[in-house]
Amino acid sequence: MCGFTGFIGGKNKDRKFLEFTVQKMANTIRHRGPDDSGIWVDSKLGVCLAHRRLSVIDLSSAGHQPMLSKSGRFVMVFNGEVYNHETIRLELKKSGFSCKWRGHSDSETILSGFEHWGIESTLCRMVGMFAIVLWDTIEQRLYLIRDRLGEKPLYYGWIKGVFVFGSEIKSLEAHPDFNKTVSRNALSQYLKFTHVPAPWSIFEGIYKLEPGCLLIINEDSTPFSGTPLRPPINSNGITLKRWWSLLDVAQNGVLNQTKDRVESTQILHYKLQESVKNQLLSDVPLGAFLSGGVDSSAIVALMQQQSLNPIKTFTVGFEESEFDESLYAKDIAKHLKTDHHELFVTSQEAQSLIPMLSNIYDEPFADSSQIPTYFVCKAAKQQVTVALSGDGGDEVFGGYNRYIWAPRIWSYLSWLPFPARQALGIAIESLPISWLNSASGLAGVTRLGEKLHKLSRSMHNVYNIDDLYFNLISEWKEGQLVLDSYKEPLEVVDNISFNELWPTTGINNIQQRMMYWDSVTYMPNDILCKVDRAAMSVSLETRMPFLDHNLVEYVWRMPIDMNIKGNYGKLALREVLQKYVPNQLIDRPKCGFSAPVGHWLRGPLREWAEDLLDEDRLTKECYLNSKHVHRIWRQHLSGKYDWSTKLWTVLMFQAWLSNHS
Repeated sequence: MCGFTGFIGGKNKDRKFLEFTVQKMANTIRHRGPDDSGIWVDSKLGVCLAHRRLSVIDLSSAGHQPMLSKSGRFVMVFNGEVYNHETIRLELKKSGFSCKWRGHSDSETILSGFEHWGIESTLCRMVGMFAIVLWDTIEQRLYLIRDRLGEKPLYYGWIKGVFVFGSEIKSLEAHPDFNKTVSRNALSQYLKFTHVPAPWSIFEGIYKLEPGCLLIINEDSTPFSGTPLRPPINSNGITLKRWWSLLDVAQNGVLNQTKDRVESTQILHYKLQESVKNQLLSDVPLGAFLSGGVDSSAIVALMQQQSLNPIKTFTVGFEESEFDESLYAKDIAKHLKTDHHELFVTSQEAQSLIPMLSNIYDEPFADSSQIPTYFVCKAAKQQVTVALSGDGGDEVFGGYNRYIWAPRIWSYLSWLPFPARQALGIAIESLPISWLNSASGLAGVTRLGEKLHKLSRSMHNVYNIDDLYFNLISEWKEGQLVLDSYKEPLEVVDNISFNELWPTTGINNIQQRMMYWDSVTYMPNDILCKVDRAAMSVSLETRMPFLDHNLVEYVWRMPIDMNIKGNYGKLALREVLQKYVPNQLIDRPKCGFSAPVGHWLRGPLREWAEDLLDEDRLTKECYLNSKHVHRIWRQHLSGKYDWSTKLWTVLMFQAWLSNHS
């Protein structure tokens, strides 16, 4: 696990300037790789690559980057892990590639593959998580590559004719020509989704490479500006394409469903074991996150099955009992006999972290579980360098409550005329959250009040079940009202071309459509971003066995009712887990990994929040409608409404803006 940055082009070709600049950019991401660093510069063409290394596989200098291929044709910086690189080495040998290996790093393996088979042929052989930048010294082309499901980040853009790239935006900000103009289109999307979705970034002219994409920049390519590139493109010296598509996987899976359910579960069990086994490859201490839920419990159980020694497991809890899952994790750890470690976070500790969040995430990011995620990563880093995680399980196996409740709710509401649905939503929203929460136990749903209020707000503009889903995953639906109306007009970019990703053919089941959509948007833009930044901020590598593409491709071939049926999701995964953990230890309502932000904002964080939400301050900054924001703030303080997610979204932008203006 590492970080990289660099640039190509520009008028200044002075070697000292190039080396100083790229080194300065690399220094901003030292946390991603504290063990080693390196730069490579071609002053004639103005090509600069820099790398920071966290040594995990092959701790020797043989893994140093930037790395040159055997012939010297390719220069590469690489972030991630290729779990099957030893198998790839055997394939290279069988195919006639002769090489005296310098060491046993996966970087050297895939670089040899690029030279022997070509770029895309090698990518198709790779199992792992990665972001790669590759310079072809012969063709004078720069390749930017992102892994299939978006585990590793990659930003890029043009700054005054210079093409820049990096693992985090902060490395790009260190370039002397960087422009910190906020993209109001990206801000609109951030307010809607609580994160800035790819391909946008919060800054004008800087973008995220989407998962499974390959971007090729010729040395003489024409810079672009405005809306981000979307594949496929091949013009002006720029090529952008998908080298792997989850949409293709999903559509093919639906058309080629497995028939024998017993055999399907057995194959799933085997593929899970293989994925975990592959990701246990490490030359440094390794452990796992354990929340006590189905996903993390399954990963830990499969790890412990394959280990002779107790696996180190880590969990985080809160003083507020309804957000504390540490007791569940403790029970699972005791049953599996892991070496378990608990950390409890107080509101004071959470408050001390908040000023750091905008620097950790570079962009406004408002998933409040970023707080416990950071603390569990920090605790794990004290004992291990690599931690396996259960992230991705909800998207792959159908674990989110909305997959179960959205179709059911729509079946109850679809027959109502639209005005009647609106009226029902208003009626539900008028009920106090505290009263609704008191019925959570009877309904078998945690924090029922917050969820019903969000549902009621979703009913204001719902005409079909797809509308219901999009409303459920949106926060500031009136995002255009939040942006200040007296600044320049905002281009309409609703769903930012996401319609291209929404499957209109081949996936007729709404639950599968939701799972697909979450896998290509929410998972990489929120879940994986959250874990990557939190972990790398403390120099911890995280791995997600559920995102092995061989496993994902197989699960898409399983009938939907093998994963979602009745009131349960992840049925196939649960069936595997029951071989290791008694059902009574995991059979409980889904809680989610979150923080008690609503309570904190009325208490220990109130002064901090009121400073950021000051009406005069909002008016001067000219980004948000101060009166609208303050109305929501007053309603939240009254206790009748829980606007914690809306407010956290605004507060994280305000905190970010304060540190980046």
